[in-house]
Amino acid sequence: MKLIIISGKSGSGKSTAIQVLEDIGFYCIDNLPAALLQQTIHYLHSTQSTDKNSQISTQDKIALCIDARNPLENLEQLPQIIAELNKGDRKIEIDFIYLDASDEILIQRYSATRRRHPMANQAQGLQSSIEYENKVLAPIADLASIRIDTTHLSLYELRDRIKFRVAQRTEQSLSLQFISFGFKHGVPLDSDIVYDLRMLPNPYWVPELRSFNGRQQPVITFLAGQPLVTEMISDITNYIEKWLPHFKTNNRSYVTVALGCTGGQHRSVYIAEQLTKHFSPLMDNVSVYHRETKS
Repeated sequence: MKLIIISGKSGSGKSTAIQVLEDIGFYCIDNLPAALLQQTIHYLHSTQSTDKNSQISTQDKIALCIDARNPLENLEQLPQIIAELNKGDRKIEIDFIYLDASDEILIQRYSATRRRHPMANQAQGLQSSIEYENKVLAPIADLASIRIDTTHLSLYELRDRIKFRVAQRTEQSLSLQFISFGFKHGVPLDSDIVYDLRMLPNPYWVPELRSFNGRQQPVITFLAGQPLVTEMISDITNYIEKWLPHFKTNNRSYVTVALGCTGGQHRSVYIAEQLTKHFSPLMDNVSVYHRETKS
């Protein structure tokens, strides 16, 4: 059985994630009480084993959403509940997806939709509700095997990210994602490793290169001719090649490497592309996302 547990902040895209998983064949349950997780999995596992004609028996992929609407004491017990799922004769592959977004973006989303925040009864005002939810979710946020920052993602980009991380990842494989970004727009919340590239030669200060980005030939030619850039790519490559196997042995299903320059248009984009080209032939699941160029 494959089990996906989805959690995260209200407004970060949990409903979209559930819909995507349902579209690709998962049996989905939204807003499951955390205290019922073990009983639910036991029931679904037993149904698969005994009732070959039931709808559930055809499903070996289950997705459950557990969020801040649960009592705090139940969320605090969730790590232990998850740890006990594979006891006995059950063989369950578990991924925990946590969706995150900046408080500012969540306020914008709720203001645009005029929806009531689920924590409105526990706090006064939207900002206080979001802050309260952050505290409630703190015990489970670190459980995530897959963490996705939706701050800068459109609905369609989030759907693609979920499909890539879940549908295209083969069992026991490790997905590697490179994200280019600009420090002036903030560090991606879902980064595992962050590299600061701002000390490298900047094409922005070459007037004829300013309007191009790191995927376009004039900038590629400029940066490929810079020894410091070549050395940085080599150092990052060596680090990832050395330590990536240790991420995998630590039961990680993905690693996100964020590469930042000032504006996220030139150096970070170029280096992310070069690293993707290097690792794509070596691994099954490698992707690149340029946050500031939206490509």
